[in-house]
Amino acid sequence: MNRKLFIPLIIAAFLPTVFCTAAEQVSDELAAIQIILQHPAVTPGVSSAIEIKFDVAKDWHFYADGENALKITAQGNKLYFSKPVFTKSHPYFDKLTNQNINVYSETFSVFIPFTTDANSTTADVNIAIEGVACNNQLCKKANYQLSKTITISADAQMDSPVFDIPSQTMEIAQSQNVVVPMTAKHIILPLAILAGLLLNVMPCVWPILPIIVMRLVTQAQKGKAKSLALGVAFGLGIILFFAVLAAVNIILKLSFGLVFQWADQFRNPVFRTGMSLLIVLLALYMFGLFSFGIPASVSSGKQKGGFIGSVGMGFLAAVLSTPCSFAILTFVLAWAQTQPIPLATITILLIGVGMAAPYVILTMIPKLLNEIPKPGRWMELFKHATGFILLILGVGFLKSLGEDKIINILYYTVVLTVCVWLWGVCVSYDTPQAKKYSIRFIAVLLALIFSFFLLTAPQKRLINWQPYDANMITQSQNYGKPVLIKFTATWCFSCKILDKTVYSSQEVADLIKQKGVLAIMADTTDFGPADTALKNIYNEPAIPVTILLLPKREPVRLRGNLIKNELITTLKSLTDGRKNE
Repeated sequence: MNRKLFIPLIIAAFLPTVFCTAAEQVSDELAAIQIILQHPAVTPGVSSAIEIKFDVAKDWHFYADGENALKITAQGNKLYFSKPVFTKSHPYFDKLTNQNINVYSETFSVFIPFTTDANSTTADVNIAIEGVACNNQLCKKANYQLSKTITISADAQMDSPVFDIPSQTMEIAQSQNVVVPMTAKHIILPLAILAGLLLNVMPCVWPILPIIVMRLVTQAQKGKAKSLALGVAFGLGIILFFAVLAAVNIILKLSFGLVFQWADQFRNPVFRTGMSLLIVLLALYMFGLFSFGIPASVSSGKQKGGFIGSVGMGFLAAVLSTPCSFAILTFVLAWAQTQPIPLATITILLIGVGMAAPYVILTMIPKLLNEIPKPGRWMELFKHATGFILLILGVGFLKSLGEDKIINILYYTVVLTVCVWLWGVCVSYDTPQAKKYSIRFIAVLLALIFSFFLLTAPQKRLINWQPYDANMITQSQNYGKPVLIKFTATWCFSCKILDKTVYSSQEVADLIKQKGVLAIMADTTDFGPADTALKNIYNEPAIPVTILLLPKREPVRLRGNLIKNELITTLKSLTDGRKNE
């Protein structure tokens, strides 16, 4: 496929874009918008205003801030416009992202003050509106073009305005500037520098830090000035590596952020589940359950001396740190995709500054090398501590999911940990190839199988299950109606397999309905009537067990979860439900 056509096709497929051409008012599925003049005619040199009135569709809202904020621009010959002012936005709590965002919804207005010195009798004003509107399921990028003709007259009567600008409730539009929150300025950016400093503590970097510094100092035979210059060049090489990461983030953001609305993906529970599992994997990486290596061709590369060589050596040192910093850098990139490009770029670069700072300082004062603690077990403990922090972050992604989903994901996390352990710990470099591939195949197979049972969305309930009720069962038997009792429990994994393989079958559900069978779900999770009946009435020692109470026949007992064929055969042998009534 022609590459020039690729991005437009992706945009057309994944991000429906609403575009309306110039008119005094427009309307679509997102909003109805109209232009209202403050005065029917204006006098040259006297201030007036244009009101752009939005009537947003139900359940939709426009972003009020950030890079996707609603943007409005006005143009007109001999018309001089002030900054647009908006009626005040309101907070909107997004339950799926657990964040408060500012939005415009329902009915709101934007006012654009203007003056004119035109001598003509009319002037045309053109309004361009751009923004992103969202509901609970998807987002759409919207573009509108509106126009209005303004009458200009020296005798215009401007003492009865159509509207007044409610200045007490207005806020200046920040459409052209990215406003970094106070928390980002005072917390995120210093933390980025701290994160960069901590990268030097990783086992991959700390042992070689003195070696690199002494090499730079040895190269600088002419004095401290050259030593410092080489240290700065080395630091620039490290920052260059992070500049590459920042460029990757920008490319991803521009290529996919505007198309897929990456930040809005957090509204998708599948996405949040995937992010949580990814962070758990990164934590397991920090615990050493598997490793990420650098090709020998890169790690054994020789660097030349001089400033250019120092820059290259710094870049290579940053690359060589990735086996230990892989988890942190992956998380940073994922986070950066949810932030405005300027903030994300500055944050990534500051991580590089933090990592480079010790080299610059130590080349200035080489005696400080004597004060650096020797590599040891404390470095591994630090790496493990980082893993625990990642686990906390992973749990944070699960907070907004339903309790039943969280429990299944936690079970799957245990399974995933076992699979990673099989992959990374149960094999080594000297493990025979056949054995290595067999173990890793089993690990992948287990991860896939358990993902089907624990992560797939629950299927629609096909059977009208009734809670266990002894009187209901007795009455049904008295009327000659068959009863199916499924003894189960929430802690019973075999019971979940039974639900997936038997009671999610359309054929089984249709037969139960056709034959007029009363379906009873006897939950034995806790002590109660269902548990008592299982032991004392039906004398069954364990679950899962299905008992069919049939008219004028002995009860049919189906134990375990491999019962589908026998259950279907038994149900087919029953008379039609209408005859049982």
